[in-house]
Amino acid sequence: MDDLPRSVEPALTTEARYRQRRSRTIWARLSLLFVLLAGALVSVGYWYMTLDQVSTDDAYTDGQSITVAPQVAGTVVALEVTDNQRVKAGDTLIQIDPRAYAAARDEAAANLRIAEAQLDSARLKLETARIEYPARLAGAQAQLDAATAMRFKADADARRQLALPRQATTQQDIDAATASRRNAEAQVAQAQAALQQADMVRQFVAESQAQVTQLEAQVALARARLDQAALNLSWTKVTAPQDGWVTRRNVEHGNYVQAGQALMALVTPDLWITANFKESQLDRMRVGQKVDIRVDAYPDLQLTGHVDSIQSGSGSRFTAFPAENATGNFVKVVQRVPVKIVIDSGLQPDLPLPLGVSVEPTIRLK
Repeated sequence: MDDLPRSVEPALTTEARYRQRRSRTIWARLSLLFVLLAGALVSVGYWYMTLDQVSTDDAYTDGQSITVAPQVAGTVVALEVTDNQRVKAGDTLIQIDPRAYAAARDEAAANLRIAEAQLDSARLKLETARIEYPARLAGAQAQLDAATAMRFKADADARRQLALPRQATTQQDIDAATASRRNAEAQVAQAQAALQQADMVRQFVAESQAQVTQLEAQVALARARLDQAALNLSWTKVTAPQDGWVTRRNVEHGNYVQAGQALMALVTPDLWITANFKESQLDRMRVGQKVDIRVDAYPDLQLTGHVDSIQSGSGSRFTAFPAENATGNFVKVVQRVPVKIVIDSGLQPDLPLPLGVSVEPTIRLK
């Protein structure tokens, strides 16, 4: 190098620098090409892997929320639960003052006993009527027969007195025989009237039977009122209809509550996912397909489930004011259809999964 002329030395340096820059450019281009190829491979691989999958971030946990309300009014004398407490079916939630309802039950029980006593008396009268009135009819018939016989004798006596010569009888005997005949006729008329009155046996028995039927209805009414009073008394103790967690409690000890007033909500353990998929994602979606579920609140929690059902209508169709597209100003908007996804596995007891938290389900279309 020392033997070269000084004019040649800068030229060699420039050429070396050019070769060095060219080499770097080639490597940079090769690196960029490698990155592009790697990105393309990754993209193609991801596309291939997700070709049979659809997902949405418009999804949330859903479940049953039961509103707990009393069926009778009164003052809360005991509050047995607190916020977010786990309860079992049948557990007492609140106790309403039962004294007024216990008194109403006792009064209804007393009225029932009175009605039953009146019914027993009416039944006894009915049995008596079934025996007494036929006997009265038979007695009236016998009296009529006796009166008829007496009339026959009195008539025969009167005719004999009238048939005798005037010397063989007296006017007094004739008058007595005539009076006896008239008296016998009166007795027959009286016996006939008594027989007509006694002949209403069927009506008298039917009247007694109607009285029994009326009192039986009163007993049934009194028993129904007793059952209602007992039911009202049992309703003073408000119990949990199902297992679940107490939420949205708005009652305290000493509050006066009305029948039907919402006191708290009970979230049951039944849990599922409501996912609103685009209508363009429903083409290959079927009931029973497996689903992978990612929960935003717990990134490490992996849930699996399956498609339970697809709603027969888009979400907007069931709003209070559905869109009316027949106005002439139609703008097409991609609709979303709710899909119910049942969780099969992955839930952990120490990780509560509240209703309404965001999830991201991915459905395997094959």
